[in-house]
Amino acid sequence: MSLPKTLAEDVARNLVMVARLIDEDPEQAYAYSRIALRLASRVAAVREAAGFAAYATQKYAEALAEFRASRRMTGSVELWPVMADCERGLGRPERAMAMAGEPEVQKLDKAGQVEMRLVAAGARRDMGQIDAAIVTLQSSELASSAVHPWTPRLRYAYADALLAAGREDEAREWFGKALEADKDGSTDASDRLAELDGVEFVDALGDDDDAAPAPAEAQDVVDLDDDVDEDEDEDDEDAGPVKE
Repeated sequence: MSLPKTLAEDVARNLVMVARLIDEDPEQAYAYSRIALRLASRVAAVREAAGFAAYATQKYAEALAEFRASRRMTGSVELWPVMADCERGLGRPERAMAMAGEPEVQKLDKAGQVEMRLVAAGARRDMGQIDAAIVTLQSSELASSAVHPWTPRLRYAYADALLAAGREDEAREWFGKALEADKDGSTDASDRLAELDGVEFVDALGDDDDAAPAPAEAQDVVDLDDDVDEDEDEDDEDAGPVKE
């Protein structure tokens, strides 16, 4: 669907803000997505972005509705795993498991199939089936020494499931493998390993910060820049997302 130039530009600006803020400020990203949705609800990319913004703020029913709308418009199956995860978020893991067995899964690319496997394993755990979750994650992708973008998360999920089953030594091994593959720090595998090894992190600066008083001459100084920053923040908040 094509939009008039000015409207298309407004929609694009809001979608850019959704993408920019969704990780660091999901609530604000959600606000931008709602503006884009009001402007162009018949555009599949807008419905998808609105879905991810709702998903990031744990509005799972709303996210699922948006993902379904996008799928109807495009016919694509790539949102199938996240749709199944929305079912989990809504407390319906059995529906997520049913989706894992649908023909749509076979149409997914490798990354999508791994994502679906992660969702299915999570659904098994939601239902208290920890051993089944472990089996679900056991696959050629898990066994492979090749590293892909999804490798750290797959290994991490497997380690976490092993730990939940009381298999601590195996869990430590797989957290280590997850860490080896996680060059971007997408998981907290290093923290989990440290926790298993009994390592505690102490804020060495905490006591010094508490003990050292501020210089007397600095205590009564008014920082005029703070007032300017606050005014600028208020102006920024007033600007908000691009409106109709």
